[in-house]
Formats: sequence, structure tokens, C-alpha cells
Amino acid sequence: MSTNLVIVESPAKAKTIGKILGSGYTVKASKGHVRDLPQYKLGVDVTNSFAPRYEVPKEKKEVVAEIKEMALKARKIYLATDPDREGEAISWHLTEAAKMEPSLVHRVTLHEITREAVTEAFKHTHHINMDLVNAQQARRILDRLVGYKISPLLWRKIRSGLSAGRVQSAAVKMVVDREREIQAFQSVEYWTIEAELARQTAAQPTFRAQLIKEAGSQKIEIHNQTEAESLRAILEKAGYSVASVVQKDSPRSPAPPFITSTLQQEAYRKLGFPAKQTMALAQQLYEGLPAGDEGTVGLITYMRTDSTHVAPQAIAETRDFIQEKYGPSYLPEHARHFLKKVKGAQEAHEAIRPTRTHREPALIKPFLTSNQFRLYELIWKRMVASQMAAAVFQVTTVEVKAESQTPRKTYLFRAVSTVSRFPGFMTLYIESRDESSDENGKGSLPPLVKGEPLNLLGLFPEQHFTQPPPRYTEATLIKAMEEAGIGRPSTYAPTLSTIQDRGYVKKEQGKLMPEELGLVVNDLLAEHFHNIIDLGFTAKMEEELDEIASGKREWVPVISEFYGPFEETLEKAHQNAPRVEMKPETTGEACPQCGKPLVVKTGRFGKFVACSGYPECKYTKKHVKTTGVKCPECGKDILERMSKKKKVFYGCSGYPECKFVSNRRPVPTPCPSCGGLITLQGKNRVKCMKCGYTGPYQVESEEKEPVGAGKGEGK
Repeated sequence: MSTNLVIVESPAKAKTIGKILGSGYTVKASKGHVRDLPQYKLGVDVTNSFAPRYEVPKEKKEVVAEIKEMALKARKIYLATDPDREGEAISWHLTEAAKMEPSLVHRVTLHEITREAVTEAFKHTHHINMDLVNAQQARRILDRLVGYKISPLLWRKIRSGLSAGRVQSAAVKMVVDREREIQAFQSVEYWTIEAELARQTAAQPTFRAQLIKEAGSQKIEIHNQTEAESLRAILEKAGYSVASVVQKDSPRSPAPPFITSTLQQEAYRKLGFPAKQTMALAQQLYEGLPAGDEGTVGLITYMRTDSTHVAPQAIAETRDFIQEKYGPSYLPEHARHFLKKVKGAQEAHEAIRPTRTHREPALIKPFLTSNQFRLYELIWKRMVASQMAAAVFQVTTVEVKAESQTPRKTYLFRAVSTVSRFPGFMTLYIESRDESSDENGKGSLPPLVKGEPLNLLGLFPEQHFTQPPPRYTEATLIKAMEEAGIGRPSTYAPTLSTIQDRGYVKKEQGKLMPEELGLVVNDLLAEHFHNIIDLGFTAKMEEELDEIASGKREWVPVISEFYGPFEETLEKAHQNAPRVEMKPETTGEACPQCGKPLVVKTGRFGKFVACSGYPECKYTKKHVKTTGVKCPECGKDILERMSKKKKVFYGCSGYPECKFVSNRRPVPTPCPSCGGLITLQGKNRVKCMKCGYTGPYQVESEEKEPVGAGKGEGK
């Protein structure tokens, strides 16, 4: 008997939708794309309007055959792939590969997978949007041309097996440029002076104020200790009094609900999740998970979005929840609506939010893994907080004048105090920052009155040095890519994974640094393919892809305009670029067979150690990275290792005799509670493997490992 056939990408999504639709519908998972450009050929006819030559991969032939057979028997065919360009292209490829009858095909877009949303979406089907399909095709063909044309050049000039990518190369350039900016940075010495002051009445608390300027002049600059001591000598003899007291209320509004980039940034900062992990967990929450009596249900809206728009019914539900849970004082008079701020944002979807606000994290915690719960809780809190009342702070700014007789000058000091008057949304959620800053001033100030004299209790000069810009983290690189218009919601996570997997960029203590290979490849591309890795050019290409998606441009002319100059540049590079000889990385060890130095090399399966005397000496061994921490069970070194699934873990170098292993990075400092081994937990916590002690950690410098600190909190 004929039935309604529904096709989605993943088995998890199929399971959720199947339970919602019930009998009369057969739901089949395509398991992603069913057609693509060939793996080992260019697959693009550059002489025939860049016509792509798609193939069904060997591993997808059985799936396509099953779908084709099911489609022949179907009454209607519903394509319910993801609501973006990639999902639209998957749907189109399905119709082509399975040779579906066009009159039977209906496109369904689901921004959330709940019973109400699915039921409504199946009532309002539409045709496949070929503008979105063409935008995806253009991106795929453009990236194939760049990768397959430049990669052979890299093989000839640097090393076999290398590959180039359009967005990835721009991201590598950002990391390289930042590293060179840090290396070229010249630190400059400067000094500050703080005065410790008190009211002249009895038993008054002291407070500190910082020297700002001479009255009537610009900010004071103190360049060295001699200048600081000279100024201190003058200020010690000055008379101090309150010049002004300004007090005002300062409201602070909540952050908007998440879009893809801000979710990746905040999940990294708060939870320590790499972008790839965040998106994998978000996909699970979107596609649906068992939630008790509700059954399997999608817990969040679609997670690849650049829009902060929220559906009116979701805002209304959230405001009702706030009223019930926190009371009227926490509910602003009007609902909040956030304007888009992302360069090139398409506003095609909603923000990332829980599908039901009343589905509090605590209610579904028993049904989720630890990481699923942590990400859901983050998304839920951000959405609810976005509709809560502003926090209100009382900001007090006091200026103190120091009047010197010799020389006759007046100096101004400033103290700022920020005190919470109403917590508002901060009761629930506070957005993290990439770099620490003292936004709230330094504690409370005593009640001060303009003109009253003050006692000087001490002056405290302090030496400082200007700091170079910080290295990127995954969070700050995504933020910088977004601001530059590089990539789109679907590309941030794969871009970061790719540049690390290829060995162009490494991560040390959460900071991204270029590998030597990344420096060499970047410099070659910068010399011969400036446009390919230029941020402005890459952003312009993204804008043109967006214009294709909106139907404003045809995709073939866009590719043609790029390819002509690119082909000329490619030919010149093959003729003019010299071969780059990379200096081998030595291990500091001698070959046990011939005594020559051992070096680190890179092969098909990653790095390995080999004798520098190759090919005469063929000695090799595994490349291991020590952590500088001793095994708590046998005392040997703990090494950083890689599993078959490319997951980092930490194991004893004495394996297989010693089987100590940890999925968390060990920290050199012993547990302050029991002396046991402590490991990193996320981005800013440590935990003892022996007694369960937990506490914060701090990195004293770029070169030092994080050190545990704080009081034990038990298990």
C-alpha cells in the first residue's frame, strides 16, 4: 500500500519526526549528502560554465537505491532536511539521485522539531528553493577550484599531501598575523600612582583613588620609576579634599539570545567546549531526545543561524514564565526585540532558543548526558535572561584634588564604585568576557561630600608594561571571523577543526598558535594568491554567495569572475615560486641505531619521529608529547596521546605495564588538599582525581601550566 515518504538527514531526526507523524508516514534517513563532487578528480568542467559532475559515493549507493524504491511506491514525498542552504542542496540532490517524480515532491522546513511545529510545517509545504541550492553549489565549486588547483602547487613547492581551502586559509592568516604582531610588539614601561585616603572623622573606612591628571591638562603619563618617585615626593606634601561626587543609576541590559557564533563563543568560555563539540551537541538537542512523558522531542530551535529574531509566541511564553517564576519586578514593561549586528546576516531563522521555555533544565536533566544538559541549560538561561528586566547599578564617581604648594599645582585623583541596586536578569545569567576587566570599580566608597578634607594614608606607585594583543582562542577567532564577514554560521566550527587537523594551527592552553607548516603555507599563499586569503576578498565572496541565495545574482558569472584571474595567478606561481625547504624539528634525542639526531616528520597518519639519516637509516618511532606531569601510579611521564577517533587523552608512558589514563589534561601542581593529581575541568576549573577537590585555576603566563587554587569543595 502506498504511503507518505519523509526523508531527513539523520536517524535521530527520523526517529523524532516518525513518532510525531505516526502511521501513514515512513521516515527515512539519507545520512547526509547522497551526491557530491568526485573525491579524486576536479569534477568541475571549467570550459562548460563550470558544470559540476556529481557522483553518488560508493557508501551511499545502497541508501539511494532504497530511497529510489520507496519513492516509486510513495503517495507523496516530503523532504524535511535542515532549513539552510546545505539542507536545501541535500533535498535537491535526493530528487536527482533517486529520480523522483517532481509532482510528488514537497519541501518541508522545520526550525524546531516539536509536535506543533511539525504538524504546522506539513500543512505548509513548498518547492525546493533553487536559489539556495545554487548558492550551495557555488560555494562547493568555488572551494573545489581553490583546493584542487592550489594543492598540487603546495605539493611541489612545500610537501606532498598538503591542501588549501578558501575560508580556512583566511582563518590561518588571521592566526599568523596575530602571532607576528605579538612577536614584533615592543613593550613600553609606564607607572600608575594610587593614593589611600580616608575621611577625617573617626573610624572611617579607607579607599583608594588613582592619579588621573593635572587640573586643566591632559592625562598624566609616568614613564619610569624616577618620574614616579619624583611625583610621589610632591604628592606626599599635598593637601587632599573631595573635588566632586557624582552618583547615578546605570542600567545594564541582557545579551540577546544566541546565534551560532555567540553560542560557540560562550560555550567555549563557560563550558570549555570546542566549536565542533558545541555544534554536535546542539544538533542532538535540535533533532530530538527522549524527555520523559513527552517522548522524543526537539529541545532547541535550529542551531545554524545569524538572526536574533524570536517568534512572538516564544517571547510571550518566556514573559509568562518570568512573571510566574520571578515576579513582576523582573519583567520589563515591553518585550525585548534585538537588532541584527552580524555582518552579512541573512535573518533567515530564529535565534537559538529552547522550544519550550517552561521546559526548565532541571526537569529534563535526568534524560540528558552531562554535556547535553550543560549546553541546554546555557541556551535556556540565555533566552530567558534576554527577556528579563535590566540590572541596575549605582555608580559613584569621586574626584579628589591634591593641592601642592611646591610646585603650585593641583592634581586630580579618581575613584569609582559600582554597587548593585537590582540584579534583574543577572539573577539568572551573566555573559562571559574574552578578557578579564574590572568593570565594576573597586568596592564601595564611604559617604563623601564635595569640599571635605581627606587624610592621606599612603601613596603607591606601581610599574606596568604595555601588553601585546592576546593570541586567539576558538571563541575570539570565531568572533573576529564574524566581524570580518569571513564564513557563515555553518562554516565556523568546520573551519576551526580543519586548520588544526591539517597541522597549520595548534592549540596550547586554549590559545591558537601557527605551526611552522602553517607559517610556510600562509607565506606562499600570501605571496602568490593574495586575494585568496585576503579578508576583504573572502568577505566579498561571502556577500556574493548571499546574493545568489537571495536570487539577486546568477552563480555561473560569480565563479567565472573569480576563475579567470585565479587561473593566471596559478600559472605564474607554478613557474615562479621556489621550493620551500622546511627546517626539521629536532627532538633532542639521538637515533639508537646510528646516533644521528632524531627529527619530527609528518606522514599520512600525523606526526612521527624518524632518523635524520634517512634513507640510510630507517629508524622510526611514535611521536609523543609529554605533559611534564608524573603518573600518580608508577611515577613515569604522562603523555598526550591520540585515539583512533582523533580524540586527545592522557596516558602513562609505562603502558601496557601501567594502565593509568585520563581524558582530562593533568596539571603539574599537586592537589592542595591531598597532594594527588589534579586535572583541568573545562576552561577554568581543576579537580583532584584522588580526593575530589575542585577549585579555580589561573595561568601565570603563556608559558606556564595552569595551577590549582581555591578551597576544596568536596566531590
